Amino acid sequence: MKRGGVEPPPDAQRRFQAILAALGREPDPHTTVPPDAWMDVHVADSLEGLGVEELQAARSIADVGSGVGFPGLPLAIALPDARVDLIESASRRIAVIERLVAAGEVGNVRALGARAEEWAAGEGREAYDAVIARAVAPLAVLVEYASPLLREGGVLVAWKGRRDRAEEDAGRVAAERAAMTASRVLPVEPYPGSTDRHLHVYVKTGPTPEGLPRRPGIATKRPLA
Repeated sequence: MKRGGVEPPPDAQRRFQAILAALGREPDPHTTVPPDAWMDVHVADSLEGLGVEELQAARSIADVGSGVGFPGLPLAIALPDARVDLIESASRRIAVIERLVAAGEVGNVRALGARAEEWAAGEGREAYDAVIARAVAPLAVLVEYASPLLREGGVLVAWKGRRDRAEEDAGRVAAERAAMTASRVLPVEPYPGSTDRHLHVYVKTGPTPEGLPRRPGIATKRPLA
């Protein structure tokens, strides 16, 4: 599954399959996707992030709202020199992540049971070259989550479906208030037949503004735009 000019390690396919097999053994796999589509919908879709050059080069990556580890786990396998932190507030999902990490022998991953805002207020503040997020929140909320986690020059890569002008406009305004700028939107086709998939890329352009991160939950209740 070569993506963006990046060839995953030789044993990557075996490890992807081991992760999905472990997910299939879960009594609650926390996904509505049928198992025969997991390699496409969870793994191939995650690997589309390799088409973002800044993400390829990142050595510290935070997966915000990681769920049970996507897109972070496949990207950690494909980028063995990067440290990938999977940030997920639900303890049951953290337990699943830990079992998948063990099954796939993914040594460059940490599963962090925390809210993104809490982690950004402490050890995670401005600690990452890249933040990734898939199916988590509107763009205006994601840029607020990402800004305090990113170093200057770092990037947010957000996986989204069909483009939404109103959401993108709000994301652009929120980004400006969070020392971020909307860089580009990349259309992707992770597997044959997939439609309306896009990666939204934002760049951290300055120091984290005073007052960020706000308290957990405020970004979704009162977004910056």
